[in-house]
Amino acid sequence: MKICLLIPAYNEAQALGPLVKDVLARGFTVLVVDDGSSDDSAQIARSAGAMVIKNTRNHGKGYSLQRGFDDILARDFDALITMDGDGQHCPDDLAKFLALYAEKKPDIICGNRMRNPKGMPGVRFVTNKIMSGLISLVCRQKIYDTQCGYRLISTEVLRNIQLSSTAFEIESEVLIKASKKGYSIVSVPIKTIYSNERSKINPFFDTIRFFIYIVREMFIR
Repeated sequence: MKICLLIPAYNEAQALGPLVKDVLARGFTVLVVDDGSSDDSAQIARSAGAMVIKNTRNHGKGYSLQRGFDDILARDFDALITMDGDGQHCPDDLAKFLALYAEKKPDIICGNRMRNPKGMPGVRFVTNKIMSGLISLVCRQKIYDTQCGYRLISTEVLRNIQLSSTAFEIESEVLIKASKKGYSIVSVPIKTIYSNERSKINPFFDTIRFFIYIVREMFIR
């Protein structure tokens, strides 16, 4: 079973190097897509041993993930795991994804922070609960934390869905379009490390975009 770690990054020079080294030490291939960072994120990731794709300017998380998906699909991988580059996702939890994938062979495994949301900002907690409920309805399967960027995705899924989002709603788009194709989605509890990092999600504009996207998908078969 060949799995590639995909890390989209934007100005994550502080956390990216240690994260890449930790994941590489666990035997994974690592691909970092630098989304036009103004700091040394790309150079640090490359020096740590990752493969690196660098966007010429900041396009958005969805755009970066799509570039990473395309690169990984051109290689011989069975699945990929996406992680954020800011240090919020604990590499120790990779073992949980691998164990569940080996046991049940689901098409997508979503990290679930909602079992232990201690430290999660209140606005983010409420928004996540609402979004996860709506998206679960659209997907017709229970997904506890639809906004978590820590997830395993079979490369078969990505070969059979067409993605269009360039911003944060891509994580919802993957789940919805995979569900419409009949792919299974399960969850695994993870811990999330909250420190002083600043969320790149705009709580107003990105939430509106999420709702517009979901409403549109509800009427598309």
